[in-house]
Amino acid sequence: MNPRELLRGSFQAAIDAANPLQIVPLHLPDPPKGSTWVAGAGKAAAAMAQAVEAHWPAHAPLHGMVITPHGHRLPTRRITVIEGGHPLPDAQGEQATRTLLEAVRRLGPDDLLLGLFSGGGSSLLSAPIVGLTLDAYQAITRQLLLCGAPIQAINTVRKHLSIALGGKLAAACRAPVHSLIISDVTDNDPTHIASGPCAPDPTRFQDVLALLERYAISVPPPVMQLLHTHSQQGIEETPKPGDPLFRNVKNRVIATAHQSLAAAARFFQARGITPLILGDTVTGEAREVAQVYTAIAREVRHYGNPAQAPAVLISGGETTVTVKGSGRGGRNTEFLLALALALSGLENVYALACDTDGIDGTETSAGAILTPDTLDRATQLGLDPAASLDDNDTATFFEQLNDLVITGPTHTNVNDYRAILVL
Repeated sequence: MNPRELLRGSFQAAIDAANPLQIVPLHLPDPPKGSTWVAGAGKAAAAMAQAVEAHWPAHAPLHGMVITPHGHRLPTRRITVIEGGHPLPDAQGEQATRTLLEAVRRLGPDDLLLGLFSGGGSSLLSAPIVGLTLDAYQAITRQLLLCGAPIQAINTVRKHLSIALGGKLAAACRAPVHSLIISDVTDNDPTHIASGPCAPDPTRFQDVLALLERYAISVPPPVMQLLHTHSQQGIEETPKPGDPLFRNVKNRVIATAHQSLAAAARFFQARGITPLILGDTVTGEAREVAQVYTAIAREVRHYGNPAQAPAVLISGGETTVTVKGSGRGGRNTEFLLALALALSGLENVYALACDTDGIDGTETSAGAILTPDTLDRATQLGLDPAASLDDNDTATFFEQLNDLVITGPTHTNVNDYRAILVL
């Protein structure tokens, strides 16, 4: 296999390791005495719903609704699939969230709420709290996504602005809750995945106010007054760890980034390439992470340390981008262009950086591929790599080189996948 095929093959192995159709059936609970109602949200929600339908006993009552991003719908028979806005919430997601909550409130002690959650659920369960309009919610979310804040900070805000996040979905339910979760966060903590609809939330409105100030998020005065009132009076606060309502709630993480990295490592190992897993919890500014990885790749290439070539550096996690330019791109193409500039054409080094959901930021590509001649080919086309990076126009850069990786929706999401191949 040539280097491009090796990298694409390893990425597919990582995606396959998080395939809901294979994973969900292994973790399904027994049907209850009453009926089972499915509530789900996220990029993997439709595939998870399909898996439940395929393996749920035919005689057992099964109904429900899952919300997935536009373009991620899959055919189902007993569970309704609704499409909503991502990464910005929209009116369809808001209405679906309210409908879903009403159904959950009607469940009784003999029923079961089966949660199906994955990354992306935070924007899909988008109905805002009383006193907050959807327009204001969208404006705050937009700023949070551009400011370089880690996902845990963003989700702390979203938990408190939505009527269904931060354990509020479980709080609305009188039936036992069993949630199956595909993790797209670095610590695999259910409270952070899809903003934890059925998980206790240790944060408070005071934390929201502190984060809005720290990241200089512009909030209309009436909304700020609303948040201050909630903070001072404890209004609509999220349920906390130790709350008795969670005695009948189970949150089970069934797929993680590390499982996918391990699958990719096996893919390379079977082809005689030494895999080095650098971790599934990589965070920080994408271009700064690229500098660190450049140093490791040079060490392997020049000195055979910590492994002799052929070797591959594999990592996951979620980097961030503080957007200052006006171009098109995501954190993976940002990482790759910074890596290209730092490597400066280092011989026999190739790389791929993609999001396992098939969407790099707001782009239609999953990410891109870097080759040793990336900068040379860019020069021949009259492109300025440094200027593209400064303008956060990295998707456009790789698009012009025909090096974007386009998969379409993968119907799963275990965060980013990066592989730097040193031959």
